[in-house]
Amino acid sequence: MRERSAGILLHPTSLPGPHGIGELGPEALRFVGFLQNAGQRLWQTLPLSPTGVSGSPYSSYSAFAGNPLLVSTERLIADGLLQASVPEKLDAPVDYPAVMAVKEARLREAFSRAGLDPRFEQFREEHDAWLAEYALYAALKERFDGATWTDWDRDLARREPGALARASRDLAKEIRFYEWVQYRFFRDWETVKGAANRAGIEIMGDLPIFVAHDSADVWANQDLFFLDDSGEPTVVAGVPPDYFSETGQLWGNPLYRWDRMAEDGYAWWVERMRMSLTLFDAVRVDHFRGFEAYWEVPADEDTAANGHWVDGPKDDLFVALRDALGELPIIAEDLGDITPEVEALRDRLGLPGMKILHFAWGSGPDNPYLPHNYGHDNWVGYTGTHDNDTTAGWLASASIQEMASLRRHVGREFVIVEDVIRLAYSSVAARAIVPMQDVLGLGSGARLNTPGIAEGNWTWRMHEAAITPDLASRLREMSEAFGR
Repeated sequence: MRERSAGILLHPTSLPGPHGIGELGPEALRFVGFLQNAGQRLWQTLPLSPTGVSGSPYSSYSAFAGNPLLVSTERLIADGLLQASVPEKLDAPVDYPAVMAVKEARLREAFSRAGLDPRFEQFREEHDAWLAEYALYAALKERFDGATWTDWDRDLARREPGALARASRDLAKEIRFYEWVQYRFFRDWETVKGAANRAGIEIMGDLPIFVAHDSADVWANQDLFFLDDSGEPTVVAGVPPDYFSETGQLWGNPLYRWDRMAEDGYAWWVERMRMSLTLFDAVRVDHFRGFEAYWEVPADEDTAANGHWVDGPKDDLFVALRDALGELPIIAEDLGDITPEVEALRDRLGLPGMKILHFAWGSGPDNPYLPHNYGHDNWVGYTGTHDNDTTAGWLASASIQEMASLRRHVGREFVIVEDVIRLAYSSVAARAIVPMQDVLGLGSGARLNTPGIAEGNWTWRMHEAAITPDLASRLREMSEAFGR
């Protein structure tokens, strides 16, 4: 039997703090201390990559870089690079446009005061494989007022060597600024991760299967994606129509040329996974079913309805990753339209899947998300995920059939959030992870993301006074009771 553990899902942007958004400073270390006191051995985050004004960590300018918004303002002050600032409201929802404007100004001020630092030069050398391309992309995006790379001058969009060399010379100071910001991010993250690991806490990250078209990744590796002569996608990612949407979901990400990636042993994916396993102790791979088969939609379609299934790389990619990196501590996000072929791929690879308790009720005793149907312990059990309503919100809106089923399993008429957490903890799943909103018993107003809704996501922040000794004690008691 695998070692049992429990953990909390909380993205660092949701931490309280005086700078409009959670950061990788004292607030993150305080949360690590809470996890340790609460007997938790896992901290799950969402992707830590740079975001746009929507704040979505699943739409990023780079699959390798860290989010500048997470750089610790307090450490910049402590290092003498910034003056102490007037604190903002510690737990206000994130206003991304406002936070981004303030943070960029602060980072530029700090950069202007930064002296020679041998550690920065060492960081540049160690991360040169992706850092130089990312920093050049970021500097060019700034030069072209935030335009997508396909709208830049054609010689730069198509990466003509002479044009890239001139841009690297002309934008040398801006490039160095973006490299320095990454240096600060990685320093801060290493401090947080080191503290967590010393406290016996593993950090689980998140790796989206696809990348954004407007990203350093696609711009620098255009031959690895289905693009036309102008760099625009010819086909894009999505999911097919289902019970929830008669037109499916059109995500719009460019699709990989898996045949070309296979020619060099999936080198880009190897480096991407290497970076993820540098940042995290384990990684949840989002939309795992896309590695078995993915939904391909012509880029000129307005919905995902007219797509079709295309075979993914299946085992070949993971064999290449294991050959290069060894055993992979990854979790398959195997939710949604999962076929027997997807389950077989997951099981051949020996990867843990996910079990979501919100999905377990109202359809009879054979529902695969019911704890008595797990069958083995190689699962990560959740109350809900970042895409679900909070458990309190779900309980308030669940159907009559769902609540009747849940009451029978809990054994009492009045069901509370803690009952659902106990079901996750008591299951055979080796890992049990609960969103912080559920630990706090919060309602739908604390929901982090509503898929298919463009506005109002990714802004929730935890109240500064939420993590109390009493809360830690109750969580520890529950963890110990269920051997976690």
